Amino acid sequence: MSKVELGKVVPDFEAEATRNKTIRLSDYQGEKNVVLYFYPKDSTPGCTTEGQDFRDNYRKFTSRKTVILGVSRDSLKSHENFRTRQEFPFDLISDPEEALCQLFDVIKMKNMYGKKVRGIERSTFLIDKNGILRNEWRKVKVKGHVEEVLEAVKNL
Repeated sequence: MSKVELGKVVPDFEAEATRNKTIRLSDYQGEKNVVLYFYPKDSTPGCTTEGQDFRDNYRKFTSRKTVILGVSRDSLKSHENFRTRQEFPFDLISDPEEALCQLFDVIKMKNMYGKKVRGIERSTFLIDKNGILRNEWRKVKVKGHVEEVLEAVKNL
């Protein structure tokens, strides 16, 4: 599968998510924009803060016909616990096989305590209701990020 490109249609995908859902990008086509945010690991400080920021701005996104979906390699069980504990109103996609991670090219070599490890580079993608990738944010810094994404949604 090729990688996504700005201004191009994102290939349809199917993935398992919280609340026993199977998410298909095509299910939102013609109806809703999709914010797909990739994060390294459930229940870690930066990932928790980012999720809380999306949670706290959830109504602003939904009022603009935009769905929020978080993605990491964690298991569905881990996602369910994280989602419940943080009261996220949106679903989390489990990508242990890294299919979405590869499609969006977010797996990078990172330094972890002096060791090189493969991990998810915090990244967010905005897909419009026609399935076209309109914005991408890579190497995301959590502070102020959700506001940037919301501003981009307003400009669609």
